[in-house]
Amino acid sequence: MDIKTSKIELVKMILNIENDTFINKVTEFINNEKSDFWNDLSLEEQAEIKKGIEQLNRGDGKSYKEVLKRIS
Repeated sequence: MDIKTSKIELVKMILNIENDTFINKVTEFINNEKSDFWNDLSLEEQAEIKKGIEQLNRGDGKSYKEVLKRIS
């Protein structure tokens, strides 16, 4: 069964459920499963962000004004 068919079948099953508690649990589960942008980043992008955070934690950060001055 392909994903589209699976989704349709799932919706049909949900439409037949009358249990509010179950529906609330399913809704909560779906809301918690929303994609975290971090997982969409490449390993290289994640590494660069981690490197930046480490630099900030060491006090090696630059102010917004400094960055603007540098790129202007």
